[in-house]
Amino acid sequence: MKDKLIKIIRTKKFNTFMKICIYFVLISISFVYMEPILRMISMTFMSTKDVIDPSVEWLPKSFSFNNLVVAGTVLDLKTTLVNSIWFSALLAVAQTLISALTGFALSRYNFKFKKLWIVMLILAFIIPVPLLMIPRLMMFISTQSALGISLIGTPIPQIVMALFGQGVNSTILVLIFYNFFNLIPYSLDEAAMIDGASPRQVFVQIAMKLSASTVLVVFLFSFVWNWNETYVTGTLVRNSIELLPAKLNMFDSAFQTYASAGRGSAQFRINEAYKMSATLISITPLLILYAFVQKRFIQGIENTGITGE
Repeated sequence: MKDKLIKIIRTKKFNTFMKICIYFVLISISFVYMEPILRMISMTFMSTKDVIDPSVEWLPKSFSFNNLVVAGTVLDLKTTLVNSIWFSALLAVAQTLISALTGFALSRYNFKFKKLWIVMLILAFIIPVPLLMIPRLMMFISTQSALGISLIGTPIPQIVMALFGQGVNSTILVLIFYNFFNLIPYSLDEAAMIDGASPRQVFVQIAMKLSASTVLVVFLFSFVWNWNETYVTGTLVRNSIELLPAKLNMFDSAFQTYASAGRGSAQFRINEAYKMSATLISITPLLILYAFVQKRFIQGIENTGITGE
């Protein structure tokens, strides 16, 4: 009896020790990821004195919103925020629609060279974007010369790319839909077609209604990726639209212009605090968006997992 009690006690102690070790590892790993974010938030609300005070590391002695005000002014927040939201949302809607159509076609229809097209789709993702951008840029330049209209330096090329399945990380979005549609029994399609449903009705009434959470996942992925995209946007759209991430990339030069006009200080550490504030401003809309849809987003992630029927 005593031996059993001793074993039970030892087992409980061992389990407790293992839980402590696991939590320690998880907390350590979490801190590695959270430390830059916590540092950014801390510096955002530091006053000028706190920034230049070496004794202040994490908690500011006096909270100040001046960094946010200056950063918002330098970023031209009223214009760039609205432009970034509608432009990213437009591209996300286009990518979601095209990815759904492409994923449904690859999942439900058999045609010649189907496997080849899937391989080409994956290769388009593997090949570095700068290598693909060269022929795309040449194609748009040739098109605008032939049509006599300006394409480069407008939102049109990036919208066209999204509509033709060449948007940011479109391959991943197509594969998400492709995997999810494979999970839907084909017998549902057959039953609908026996009742007289057309392929379009099968797609809209069955596939899309069952994939509401997946649509949300794809839309969020596309929105975030297009929000953070600067290389393609800088190459094709350029300065025709003032976007928040592009302004953030040019924050140093914009801040120096702001400071030289006598409206701010050009000291490096204070500039760093302003940059932290600008970064926090740029990611806040994404955090707010995720906070509203996190439950459906997680559900959609689970639904797009690879499972058996």
